[in-house]
Amino acid sequence: MKANIALLPGDGIGPEIVDGAVAVLERIAEKYGHSFDFTPYPFGGVAIDSTGVPLPEETEKGCLAADCVLLGAVGGPKWDTLPGHLRPEKGLLGIRAALGLYANLRPVKLYPALKDACPLRESTAAKGFDILIVRELTGGIYFGERGRSEDGSEAYDTEKYSVKEIERIGRSGFEAALKRGKRLTSIDKANVLESSRLWRETMHRLAKEYPQVEYADMLVDNAAMQLVRDPSQFDVIVTSNMFGDILSDEASQLTGSIGMLPSSSLGEGTRGLYEPIHGSAPDIAGKGLANPIATILSAAMLLRFSLNLPQEAQTIEDAVDAALAQGLRTADIAAPGEKTIGTQEMTRAVLRNI
Repeated sequence: MKANIALLPGDGIGPEIVDGAVAVLERIAEKYGHSFDFTPYPFGGVAIDSTGVPLPEETEKGCLAADCVLLGAVGGPKWDTLPGHLRPEKGLLGIRAALGLYANLRPVKLYPALKDACPLRESTAAKGFDILIVRELTGGIYFGERGRSEDGSEAYDTEKYSVKEIERIGRSGFEAALKRGKRLTSIDKANVLESSRLWRETMHRLAKEYPQVEYADMLVDNAAMQLVRDPSQFDVIVTSNMFGDILSDEASQLTGSIGMLPSSSLGEGTRGLYEPIHGSAPDIAGKGLANPIATILSAAMLLRFSLNLPQEAQTIEDAVDAALAQGLRTADIAAPGEKTIGTQEMTRAVLRNI
């Protein structure tokens, strides 16, 4: 297998964690006889500094020409005073739209070795959980009409969804459920929002096409509560852009750290964008303290979904599991007083277990 992988290291800890994931992918290529070519491109705040925009034309073209894209993180206080259309995060929305990526898959798994890092009570954590959150990525309030009144005293953001947008993310959720535990929970706010009522109506119609899947609706406020009460009740969750953003960050804390969660963003073809769900953590950037596991697991998703290399992806996931089982911890997943290691040491631990 030969593949061209575009790299968007981005800002803050982004370059450090992407370096770790690349090292793991190179080891996989060596072990299984593949050839991966990596091409880095400026993106986010560093791109603003060098080109004036968060998503340069060169970067967009490079990502469109690649087989898949691996992203680190974007943003930081250095760019917080810029107008909205020039913020680093605008580049993230832009690259997702340019690549036609509408389905964001966020696995949320509690590793047995980290059950003590779970903030839930011991009896709940002991059940474990393995959830896949399917988040709609290119619609909703993040992409709706927005603005402020002339005098600046009012502001608005518009939540808007079409039947087509709901259908395609809904099918992504049902198809994912078919490959897992055949249970799908659709999360909305249909008791208040008209867009959620259309969402629920559309999902009910789709559910008739998937009789093998046990389907349920849940209001988003109840879902937030249920994730804390008993996350093991969920298998696949499908929801809107904003609700998925919030709920996946909540769920990440149940695993012990947001530094454990990978994600993939997919469209109609095989090309995808892979990234950890955490931010750029500028306070620890350059100190070698960041947890690379979410990015390494994102690389495993890259192998599975874009390159159709499930065995290689499983090898990475097993190596991460083994490193954790050996008691190795970065600071974000360590218990008080427990010995910790840094970014490079955790990467080397994963490499040793491949």
